[in-house]
Amino acid sequence: MPDTIAILDFGSQYTQLIARRVRELHVYSELLPHDVSREKILQLNPHGIILSGGPAGVYDEGAPTLPDYLLDLNLPILGICYGMGLIAQNLGGRVEKSEQREYGSAIVHIDQSESLFANLQSPLSVWMSHGDQTTALPDGFIKLAHSDTCEFAAMGNPARKIYALQFHPEVAHTPQGIDILRHFLFDVCNCTGDWTPAAFIATTVEQIRARVGDARVLCALSGGVDSSVAATLVGKAIGEQLVCVFVDHGMLRQNEARGVIDLFQKQLGLEMVAVDASERFLAKLCGVTDPEQKRKIIGTEFVRVFEETAESLVGEKNIRLLAQGTLYPDVIESRAPERSAAARIKTHHNVGGLPEDLQFELIEPLRYLFKDEVRAVGLELGLPEQVVYRQPFPGPGLAVRILGEVTQEGLEILRAADAIVREEIERAGLGREVWQYFAILTPLKTVGVMGDGRTYDNVVAVRAVTSADGMTADWARLPHDVLARISSRIINEVRGVNRVVYDVTSKPPGTIEWE
Repeated sequence: MPDTIAILDFGSQYTQLIARRVRELHVYSELLPHDVSREKILQLNPHGIILSGGPAGVYDEGAPTLPDYLLDLNLPILGICYGMGLIAQNLGGRVEKSEQREYGSAIVHIDQSESLFANLQSPLSVWMSHGDQTTALPDGFIKLAHSDTCEFAAMGNPARKIYALQFHPEVAHTPQGIDILRHFLFDVCNCTGDWTPAAFIATTVEQIRARVGDARVLCALSGGVDSSVAATLVGKAIGEQLVCVFVDHGMLRQNEARGVIDLFQKQLGLEMVAVDASERFLAKLCGVTDPEQKRKIIGTEFVRVFEETAESLVGEKNIRLLAQGTLYPDVIESRAPERSAAARIKTHHNVGGLPEDLQFELIEPLRYLFKDEVRAVGLELGLPEQVVYRQPFPGPGLAVRILGEVTQEGLEILRAADAIVREEIERAGLGREVWQYFAILTPLKTVGVMGDGRTYDNVVAVRAVTSADGMTADWARLPHDVLARISSRIINEVRGVNRVVYDVTSKPPGTIEWE
């Protein structure tokens, strides 16, 4: 087990960033609900614990509280924003509503240039986001830093290895925040920083072998980055015991099914069964417009196809394990609100969309990795760059890029428009710079003029974003000439479209996909 940092989630919009920053320093981190059990914490055997920020005030009715056992574990703790308030509240300090709230950039002056602030130059530019602040320190704590409006911008108890920050070190707007986290991880928690792609592969391969034994495993292979890396990793562990199943659900991009089959059968040599279930999926989606329902229908139907495939191969009882490329963002966005202070964003078809009567045990070797970490693992496994750097594609495919009911006509329109978007962005040499780029078929129709005649046709939206891990994203500033070519080609080449719009929404507040 690698050195681990447990991060308790109190609902901050930045909580995932804490995990990302810790992992960037080659220390494994795992996000846990704020009311996680003592047993779960002890199972992880963490070197330290980080308490995230959150939108509540520590004295608000129903506000998340600190687990009653946490301070008795004698582990290093770092509280951030709301986490700082919880530490002060529970150890006898005082937390009050701020006379002057701080949201945004601020200047912090270091009072004790040791421990967290060792070798950092004062003052620091930091990012504040709080309405409460600590106004009296608990016994044994010292002031580490202050700002003009916050007397205790940081506090610590070196003897107990408990520290707290009123600001957010995990965001880019705190330039030296990564150094503060580094001091906590290595100087306070004594982590070694040995969590690397090679170490992850070695540990995971052993875990898969121990779990699988001599059983056979089906792997859901879509040809995307996640499923490709998962299949290769499981294949490395169990070899010929793995059978990959590629299901064409009829909602893939233009020419995608043939490309995936050729790549994995001919180039990578994986044993693969291809199943054309396009008519079956389309029939299940007939009349369905709600995006959550679409995802659940697709998730259930995928499993039914895998169950039938397993039975046709060697008998249902002989294949009880299903491998899939679930990632950490899928888990985070799908988790139930009752187990977290954070809200469910959407149900991912391979997490919350799975049926309750699932007949397989799941193997999800990438379940706690972010996308960029999966790519690093893929390269370490020797996968070609064309696979590793393929842009993300949702499991439900074009079904969640058609707003409203999924029809054959809509799929044909969207495939043609999406192909043009991808061709033009890649032709402009922007394929690696832009994280994800695609077309969306909206349910809107507008009046247009084509060939001196009136048209009343579909509106297609174009979405292109930049991101490191998919948890946050910014809309891509595509050159105007690229956007112009995309618009012109779609309107001229795709029958049924007379207007193209460009999405300039970041994540948050939007998500990358529209559904």
